[in-house]
Amino acid sequence: MSLSPQLIKNIIESAIFASPLPLSADELLNLFADEEKPKRQQLQSLIKELQNEYASRPLELVEIASGYRFQVRAKFSPWVSKLWQDKPPRLSRAMLETLAIIAYRQPVTRAEIEAIRGVVVSSQIIKALFDREWIAIVGHREVPGRPALLATTSQFLDAFSLKSLSQLPPLAALRDLDAIEKELDKPTE
Repeated sequence: MSLSPQLIKNIIESAIFASPLPLSADELLNLFADEEKPKRQQLQSLIKELQNEYASRPLELVEIASGYRFQVRAKFSPWVSKLWQDKPPRLSRAMLETLAIIAYRQPVTRAEIEAIRGVVVSSQIIKALFDREWIAIVGHREVPGRPALLATTSQFLDAFSLKSLSQLPPLAALRDLDAIEKELDKPTE
């Protein structure tokens, strides 16, 4: 049985909306039985239609590293964020610097981070980034001691609503960490 494009689009929209996690194109295709499964190109086209339909709405359908999700547009976050009493934990300047170095220079060792920052990197900072699952060990440098190589994860990309590392702002745009901290203090989606 063949499903109409409108029904397929409604199924895609419902699944993305209902899922607590982003859904990849493969996961969306697996929702359908073999005889009703749309072609990948049709799926992408229907997702694009949905994105266009939501273009003027307070929600947006975005593609991030791990798939597609609906999220509240940033301009509505000051109101929506009031639904949650707890503020997300604040990221310290040292944690932001460490995370930025890992994101832009990955894979990188702890010693390389310390050389760039000019100070020792606290174990608590590294642990906090691991606990958030924003970084992972991706190998070991072939030097004495075989230090761990750190890199960001797809959870890092998801947390910052990025599809890939290429969407990170250029390093020149990151001159003022105080401005970044102020931006991070604003309510988010």
